[in-house]
Amino acid sequence: MFSFFRALIQNQELRRRMLFTAFLLFICRLTSFVPVPGVNGEIALTYFRKATHVGQSLFQLMDIFSGGAFAQMTIGSLGVLPYVSASIMLQLAVTLFPGLQRDFRENADYVRPKLARWTRYLTLFLAVFQSGVFARYALKINHAYPGVVSAKVLSVTFFGCHVLFYLLFIATMTCGTLTIMWLGEQISDKGVGVGTSLVISAGIVSAFPKTLTTIIGHLNLDSSDPGDLGIVSLVLLAGVFVLVLLGCIFLTQAERRLDLQYARKDYDGASGHRRPFLPLKVNHSGVMPVIFSSSILMLPLTVTQLLGKETVFTSYLSPGSWVYMGLYSVLIFFFNYFWTLTQFHADQLASDMKKGGAFIPAVRQGLQTQRYLEKTMCNLTVIGGVSLIVLATFPQLIGALFSVDHSISYFFGGTSMLILVGVILDTSRQVSGYLTMQKYEEVLSPSRPRLR
Repeated sequence: MFSFFRALIQNQELRRRMLFTAFLLFICRLTSFVPVPGVNGEIALTYFRKATHVGQSLFQLMDIFSGGAFAQMTIGSLGVLPYVSASIMLQLAVTLFPGLQRDFRENADYVRPKLARWTRYLTLFLAVFQSGVFARYALKINHAYPGVVSAKVLSVTFFGCHVLFYLLFIATMTCGTLTIMWLGEQISDKGVGVGTSLVISAGIVSAFPKTLTTIIGHLNLDSSDPGDLGIVSLVLLAGVFVLVLLGCIFLTQAERRLDLQYARKDYDGASGHRRPFLPLKVNHSGVMPVIFSSSILMLPLTVTQLLGKETVFTSYLSPGSWVYMGLYSVLIFFFNYFWTLTQFHADQLASDMKKGGAFIPAVRQGLQTQRYLEKTMCNLTVIGGVSLIVLATFPQLIGALFSVDHSISYFFGGTSMLILVGVILDTSRQVSGYLTMQKYEEVLSPSRPRLR
């Protein structure tokens, strides 16, 4: 561990990349404190806290991913969520349409820049649409809490529509999203790690002081009266956090290794050679099923909050109810299977193995290898889906049992922890790979004196 950090500090190029990444992440966080012109963020934050104290919504999930920027209506409120949504849509389109999939497989160097350009265009469209919906939500808040939007901005109307407010709101929020998207791409190209994931992780980590303050407030340490959260409940909540963290690490790292054998090659353990294997991840879909399921179930609650109408249907879908937990579990399992089915191509993998002269012992090449891979991945998908359901629902059950704030349940929940653990592990692997590559370059450098 110490040798790793020492090599990290001594490597000038890697140190420059890390400082560059930290600087751009700092700029991304600054967008969370620049308000939209004509909007009072303090009053909006007060309304948002009262609204989310009653029940959860899609807006609260966006607020956590944006690091609290959504509640204050800043220019970085949408964050990189439009960019992530656009990337997922195009990725699914490539998977579902055979023509695009064939073009991407045969001419990836030509299709990849085109997909990147389409992703930016779709991000622009989603950012304009979502900021327009958010502007409508801000006007609704202003009717309940006058002062959220400045009267001078609302004074300019056209056929009863507040044209100036919509233009300012949509333009500044869309520009903020595009700026964060560009900064994330610069981090991926010239920094360390995946820029989009690091931006989301920075927003989640920034909510830790607020969550800690909320927990201390529930303890009621300033008064002799017992608080909403006792010492026993605090210890149990800390234990749940440790279990969820360990479970996220295990689920992210877990894989099934299938031994491979190559023609005309024999691997003997005594010779010191490591037998090759094919790794199949237990959680091939990552955190996408949890995000999709949360967004779909919170959409009715978000719409009712926008319209100001309560129905029996939405009361059944309130977080913490048994109907919500049951549908949440079913959707996680479905999206986990669907995402794995669209992303894992056993036929292509079996074909590549046959071309490379590799085969699984006791399994014939070709169709039997494809069926074996499909069956193995199907079993792993069941294990991964059940694990995702446990990690996603267990913190909510504990939060409902101890009646803690929704922000605490969200922060300690499986969604946030899976994203943080995945980003940290991917970034550390990339840094380790970069250090290893630097060592090889130093050994193979022509200017380095060679031993005779």
